[in-house]
Amino acid sequence: MTARRFLAMALAGAVALLAGCASAPARPGLSEVGIYSAGQGSAFLPYAQGMAAYLSANGLRAHAIESRGSIENLQKVDMEPQRLGTAFLGTAFEAVKGTGAWTQGRPHGNVRALFPMYETSFQVVALRSSGLAALRQLEGKRVGVGPAGGPAESFFLGLAQAVGLQVQAVPGTPAALAADLLAGRIDALWQGAALPIPAIKQVADAADAVVFGLSDSELAAMLQRFPFLSPATVASNTYRGQVAPLKSVAAWNFVVAHKDLPEADAYWITRTVLGAADPQAAIHASAGPTRAANAPNNTVVPFHPGALKFYREQGVQGLR
Repeated sequence: MTARRFLAMALAGAVALLAGCASAPARPGLSEVGIYSAGQGSAFLPYAQGMAAYLSANGLRAHAIESRGSIENLQKVDMEPQRLGTAFLGTAFEAVKGTGAWTQGRPHGNVRALFPMYETSFQVVALRSSGLAALRQLEGKRVGVGPAGGPAESFFLGLAQAVGLQVQAVPGTPAALAADLLAGRIDALWQGAALPIPAIKQVADAADAVVFGLSDSELAAMLQRFPFLSPATVASNTYRGQVAPLKSVAAWNFVVAHKDLPEADAYWITRTVLGAADPQAAIHASAGPTRAANAPNNTVVPFHPGALKFYREQGVQGLR
């Protein structure tokens, strides 16, 4: 091989190497990241676990952290620059504005959005033997509402107040409350998550149960009380024994971060997760909507500059 040919081949290899480096996202400066999620039986926890495994496989050591859900996640992320969190946008609206009672009037101004997860809708399940099949019938009943201080509890209590319903709200993890319902220790269970909601499916698969949503007037009251929600429909046969569509409300969930998470890290995390060819296979079965095109569904939380950089590269418009 002549010296000239050797130099030409070396130069071509160097150019190819530089081109490859330019197209691949730079590795983040973080050595590890924790992702606040929710408790056992929730939809957030397996999503965060799948996301952590995917990030770890791509070079950033990550782990899911169990929590009480969106409220605690937003509180933690607002204070911790090197942690991420899963968050329901309804709760994030209260955090950013400082309007939820749990915020004590303090806006959580450090929270920034990274990328969309999936939509959350809400349903109720009761054993058929109880005779309960509508929200109004829950008057005076023991209703599981998810973790104390969590978003499911907050939205159910808001709905009950809006329609003048008096109930005994029973807090707990979704899995524990599903077991309580099956054992007859509570009368019904209200939950919100991606469809099918794991705790409600657990009950419907294990017993003769009735899953129900909201009437037209209850839906209107819910949307007036929580204007950031939107109407949603639960298709027939989403749950065992559910023969007709259900009316519900829904809002998106997003992964959030602290504003001081370095821009390069926020960019890398966003690009890596949204770059998954099949997010359901790579992250979790609920992650089908984890796509850049769904980022505009967040009009509540400002986007992190690192995430915005990625969305601009993808041609996603209308973000702030």
